[in-house]
Amino acid sequence: MASVFASSHPIVLQKLAALRDSRTKPPEFRSLVRSLALLLGQEATADLPTRDVTIQTPLGPSPCQALADVVGIIPVLRAGLGMADGLIELLPEAEVWHIGLFRDEATLKPTEYYNKFPKQPRVTIGLVVDPMLATGGSAVRTCEILKSAGVPRLKLLSLIAAPEGIARMREAMPDVPIHVGAVDERLTEIGFIYPGLGDAGDRQFATSPDH
Repeated sequence: MASVFASSHPIVLQKLAALRDSRTKPPEFRSLVRSLALLLGQEATADLPTRDVTIQTPLGPSPCQALADVVGIIPVLRAGLGMADGLIELLPEAEVWHIGLFRDEATLKPTEYYNKFPKQPRVTIGLVVDPMLATGGSAVRTCEILKSAGVPRLKLLSLIAAPEGIARMREAMPDVPIHVGAVDERLTEIGFIYPGLGDAGDRQFATSPDH
C-alpha cells in the first residue's frame, strides 16, 4: 500500500495557511507554491541513495557523498509548473519532463494532450508534481505513462490531498509514495478538494474570474 507522508514542518504549515487564503494574489501564490515545493522536495528526497566521491578542497581531498540516482522532475501541466520551479532550485541537475493532462469536468477523467520525454530515458527516479491530489485520476494516469516510459521508481508530491485521491493512488499505484503538505477533509460534488484552496492553476496564473 502506498505510503502517505503529510508534512509536519512548521514553515510548511504556515505557508499552506497563506496559500489557502482567498486574499492571496497570484504573485504571492506562485512564490508560495515554489517555496512549498522546495520544502516538500527536501522531505521527499531524504531517503535517496548516495555514492562515495572524493572532492578536492583548497586544502586537500575530502570524502563526500553524491546522489546515486538520475532524478526526473515531472510537472503535470499546467498547475504543476510552479512546483517544478521549486524542485529545480533544489535539484538543478535533474531532468525535467512534461505531461499535459486536462480533466473532463463532466466525467472527472484525465485526458492526455501532451508529453515530452527523451527517446532513451536515463531517469532512475521520477518526482511527479501536481499541487492538488483530488480524485487521483491525473496522478494515476501520469504514473502509468512514466512506468510505460521505463522509469523504475516514482514519488508523488502534492501540496494538498483529498482522502479519495489517496485511496485511488493506493489502489492503482501502491508502490508510489505520496508526499503532501496536508490531507484535507473530502472532495466536493464537482471534484474539488474541501476546504482546499480553489483552482491551483487559476490562482497561479491569474486566470480566475476573481483576478
